[in-house]
Amino acid sequence: MYRIGSHLRSLKQHGSSRLASTSVAKQSPGGLFGWLLGGKSTQIPPLDIPLPGITFPPPLPDFIEPAKTIVTTLPNGIKIASETSMSPAASVGLYVDCGSIYETPNSSGASHLLERMAFKSTTNRSHLRLVREVESIGGNISASASREQMCYTYDAFKAYVPDMVEVLIDSVRNPAFFDWEVQEQLQKIKAEIAEASDNPQGLLLEALHSAGYSGALAKPLMAPESAIHRLNSSILEEFIAENFTAPRMVLAASGVEHDVLVSIAEPLLSDLPGVKRPEEPKSVYVGGDYRCQADSPNTHVALAFEVPGGWYEEKTAIIVTVLQMLMGGGGSFSAGGPGKGMHSRLYLRILNHYQQIESFSAFTSIYNHSGLFGIHATTSPDFASKAVDLAAGELLEVATPGNVTQEQLDRAKQATKSAVLMNLESRAVASEDMGRQILTYGERFGRGSISFWAEMETEKSHIRLTGWAGWLVSSTV
Repeated sequence: MYRIGSHLRSLKQHGSSRLASTSVAKQSPGGLFGWLLGGKSTQIPPLDIPLPGITFPPPLPDFIEPAKTIVTTLPNGIKIASETSMSPAASVGLYVDCGSIYETPNSSGASHLLERMAFKSTTNRSHLRLVREVESIGGNISASASREQMCYTYDAFKAYVPDMVEVLIDSVRNPAFFDWEVQEQLQKIKAEIAEASDNPQGLLLEALHSAGYSGALAKPLMAPESAIHRLNSSILEEFIAENFTAPRMVLAASGVEHDVLVSIAEPLLSDLPGVKRPEEPKSVYVGGDYRCQADSPNTHVALAFEVPGGWYEEKTAIIVTVLQMLMGGGGSFSAGGPGKGMHSRLYLRILNHYQQIESFSAFTSIYNHSGLFGIHATTSPDFASKAVDLAAGELLEVATPGNVTQEQLDRAKQATKSAVLMNLESRAVASEDMGRQILTYGERFGRGSISFWAEMETEKSHIRLTGWAGWLVSSTV
């Protein structure tokens, strides 16, 4: 009781200095009813009067210049890129110009297996030790393989950047490829292949590439079943030795001072072989048709066309990106009900009018020299042929001059810029953006390159659609 009483006396003595105004300490009239019903009190100062003894920090400027990307090229050809940020964490990634397009008949499926073998045992540390090192600093590691590039990323607090870079490079450069680890991952890939029928969108994308292309892009990204018994540690070692060379690698980091990153990475990367970068395998778009019967309650259809030039035709790639946002689409049940608040053409023209369609959305899959743009639909089996007609009709509509209004185009351009800028607020996305741009173009254009989207005229949003890339039908009929 003594301690409580002394504490209350202390509050009474210092109340006037602790509260915003001495009048606030007085009980406002009205009691409970005044509190409930909003009874006025002349004893509380207005909100526009500055509080005594309170200083405000200066307001933030209207514009803060984004951090610049700095790139250093080591003598052997590897590039190190970084940009600073105010975030207390950092994201570091090692990006390699290597994927399924570089596979041979003997190494088919190697990219898929390498993705699963990432961050396993190395010649310097066991898998258990690597996992414990990552967990001890609260880090997050990941790896992914695509048709043209592979990436290994590590995200953690800035204080651990030296550890992050060392573990990342050790995992990529010095994999042990123990036979038991390789076989374990091959069995997981085998199970993944068996479960592929449960992922119709993944099957559709693979089918579109095999039907639409001849050459490198027609090679499967997912390891074929025939590769399970052929792939081994020797094939993986040969594949890495041939493709993981210095001129084909970029180390990119978001949230790290450039000089610090270079001083850490250079001793670990300077001895990589500087073998001349080989010519990218050729792909020819031929178009085609692919159909597959499966035990599924729904039919999944994809209708696609080529994006000529791919990322190297920058304006075409950006037009297609805006066109995807313009057409939009998605599931039949959006937040708030079917299509409510959605302004994209596929929502307004298809999903709001055909209840047989469960999803209807535009998609893009762009590579260095080519790409695919199209519409994916999920519907009931008896409505599949009509869904194909609707998809073809929407593509023809958007390609007809005058059918896209300036308001629709402006909305799509602003939505695209907003999506890009919001994504770049993520450290991991910023690091990946640096790595992939430098692998493709040799430099990073930066956020400022988005501005020329605003210069596009309405007629430039019309893309010339040529060639039938194909579809895959998965249904009970």
